[in-house]
Amino acid sequence: MKNPLASLMQQAQQMQENIKKAQEELAAEEIHGESGAGLVKIVMNGKREALKISIDDSLLKEDRDMLEDLVAAAINDAVRKVAKIKQEKMAGLTGGLELPAGFKLPF
Repeated sequence: MKNPLASLMQQAQQMQENIKKAQEELAAEEIHGESGAGLVKIVMNGKREALKISIDDSLLKEDRDMLEDLVAAAINDAVRKVAKIKQEKMAGLTGGLELPAGFKLPF
């Protein structure tokens, strides 16, 4: 019979490797956010770094405050999508592992 502590340590090591792999995959992923029915678009990676912002020409003639609001909304849309993807990836990794409420793994 195996030592229960050794088995637990092995499971923890495997989970750590899986988390690292998921982090690397997410960092390489491109997430698209938008606002104003697609007039402002942003491409962000899984590290929440903005890679590209696209603003429709029609907005350049509009009110500056509205343009700023649309850019902020597109960024927030992309950030929410990154968070959702992270949550989905973590749900798959932790499987049957029950974590205390509010406990977040380094992700």
